[in-house]
Amino acid sequence: MKQTTGSPAAVVFTGAVRTYGRAGRTVRAVDGIDLSIGRGETVALLGRNGAGKSTTIGLLLGLDEPDSGSVRVLGRTAGQAVRAGLVGAMLQDGRPIQRVTVRELIAFVASTFPRPMPVAEALSLAGVQEYADRRIDKLSGGQTQRVRFAVALAGNPELIVLDEPTAALDVEARRMFWDSMRAYARRGNTVLFSTHYLEEADGNADRIVVIDRGRIVADGSGDAIRGSAGAGLVSFDLAGGPAAGLELLPGVVAVEVSGDRAVLHTDDSDATVVELARLGAIRGLQVSRATLEDAFLALTAPAAAHTERENV
Repeated sequence: MKQTTGSPAAVVFTGAVRTYGRAGRTVRAVDGIDLSIGRGETVALLGRNGAGKSTTIGLLLGLDEPDSGSVRVLGRTAGQAVRAGLVGAMLQDGRPIQRVTVRELIAFVASTFPRPMPVAEALSLAGVQEYADRRIDKLSGGQTQRVRFAVALAGNPELIVLDEPTAALDVEARRMFWDSMRAYARRGNTVLFSTHYLEEADGNADRIVVIDRGRIVADGSGDAIRGSAGAGLVSFDLAGGPAAGLELLPGVVAVEVSGDRAVLHTDDSDATVVELARLGAIRGLQVSRATLEDAFLALTAPAAAHTERENV
């Protein structure tokens, strides 16, 4: 669901910085992030391992405090929003209590919140009502994951944060999970999720935010992200020739070199190919449309492996 027009933002990061380590050996896990998520938006957070996603989520949930800058959630500090039951979370390392039924678990969790969602409603919304009276330790992996979603819903949150929610699930279990998530989002609620499955981001998010080295390197729709790294791909064999200067070719926004093959991300494939032909560099030429994965790899590749224009 798209952002509700005129409504205040659900999440606002303003110059947020979070540093780990000691003086002289510090790492900026979050390096001056500015981010606003509107109420009713579904946003995917993408990044390589170690890019800063988990720290960003930790700041959002009040598990960490920024060293500088600020994080506001639904008009409050992150900690205040969580304590008020306005935020639900489904983290990678959480496991439901064993040896109780699904219904008992959701009822217990709901009782800890000031304005909980009715238990039957949480069970239905998460799609677990069919096995609500089954013990947690008797469920499949996909069923257990959906129970974790029901736990996150129990407090009746306005914002839900999902950290790799479908990791290790099969295709059918992933489809059923996202059906449940979309039902929650259609109510006007806000969703932020991280995932390594790029097709999930493309298919379920209104907006995609790519983070790398603690900074946001792209923010927009799937089509916009693809375009930011060049909507087309032109690849060819270097045949021992130099890679230097390829970023200066017409239309090229990023360059990747693997072995003796160059891949040019370009927003004007025709112009790029014409110039390559003029230069005689057309051995093994291939032209294709960039996928979200292509764009992601171009945006987050190590600095030595690609060159980007300053306005990307």
